[in-house]
Amino acid sequence: MLQFEHDFIQVVAKVVVTGQKIESCSIQDIEIYATKVFVVSASAQRLPLQIDDAMRPEADDPEGLQIKVNQDTRLDNRVLDLRTPTNQAIFRLEAGVCHLFREALRMRGFTEIMCPKLISSASEGGANVFGMKYFEREAFLAQSPQLYKQMAIAADFGKVFTIGPVFRAENSNTHRHLTEFVGLDLEMAFTHHYHEAVNVIGNMFTEIFRGLRDNYADEIATVNHQFPAEPFKFLDPPLCLEFKEGVALLKEAGIEMEETEDLSTPNEKLLGRLVKAKYDTDFYILDKYPLAVRPFYTMPDPNNPKWSNSYDMFMRGEEILSGAQRIHDATLLVERAKAHEIPIDTIQSYIDSFKYGCPPHAGGGIGLERVTMLYLGLDNIRKTSMFPRDPKRLTP
Repeated sequence: MLQFEHDFIQVVAKVVVTGQKIESCSIQDIEIYATKVFVVSASAQRLPLQIDDAMRPEADDPEGLQIKVNQDTRLDNRVLDLRTPTNQAIFRLEAGVCHLFREALRMRGFTEIMCPKLISSASEGGANVFGMKYFEREAFLAQSPQLYKQMAIAADFGKVFTIGPVFRAENSNTHRHLTEFVGLDLEMAFTHHYHEAVNVIGNMFTEIFRGLRDNYADEIATVNHQFPAEPFKFLDPPLCLEFKEGVALLKEAGIEMEETEDLSTPNEKLLGRLVKAKYDTDFYILDKYPLAVRPFYTMPDPNNPKWSNSYDMFMRGEEILSGAQRIHDATLLVERAKAHEIPIDTIQSYIDSFKYGCPPHAGGGIGLERVTMLYLGLDNIRKTSMFPRDPKRLTP
């Protein structure tokens, strides 16, 4: 099946060797001699956008036409927009991220689980949830599969991961936020130290980046033709800094902030540039966050309660994973929830999960679209969501 000027046609033909190279084609030594052509599905004659316009490079237009198709026009007519070689390449590479994530963890003995998306209470005790009527009671769309990952650990699965939609009712109209995205989540029990999990996750990312570089070179080149970007750089093993080391780098650059103050978005991006300049990597891990800026279920550092056994991971200066050792003791969990002024009744089912014994464990959640966006050096997450959902867009 072929597409011609937006009509879908079927061609009966034979392939023949050419007498001389066809310089204007990518395949230069063979051509097709058609004997029959059938129009299978005809397109409307007037189109809301032209594919040639939608695939023009965003840098200097070599033809000097300066024709651009704006983002809303693209998204309003997504089926046409997705026909460009660039979008075909983006979503093939994004599928590759899922495949590499899954295979890297399966090779390490992880079990893939499926988690519910309809839940009875806010999964993280927060307000940024979508509520809905569930027969005669209220229900919510899951902010995270974390509760169910941890329940699987308590059920002695040892290492688990899941891939599925995640919903966040945040009115954030930024280049990197969506109200629905694909979450790549993992959780694992460890024996001695939560760095066992940090190392697994860091090495998993290295394998993903290497796999994309080695197996998706054509797709990367296609995207870079329209949206030029520097090649993604990473170290093996990945760079891991402590939070206070990151703060020290920012202070050296003239930023005034407290050692236990959370990173603002501008400081997060600046730190990414400083790390790239010093270590020549676009991917790094920031470990040992201040306890005060992390969720209630984060395990405090046993040696210094000012810090926590938590970590974030970054690509091109933007966070793509937030993770931690979770509190696996029900009594301590209640204590920390009260310290955060979270009503215990709203998270009782979460607390109850740890009343029958649970090994120490850690994990994290990753946004698929954000990883794809940052690996390719794109400027907006809507380019890596096939049908994006944000505070202003619920169609198509």
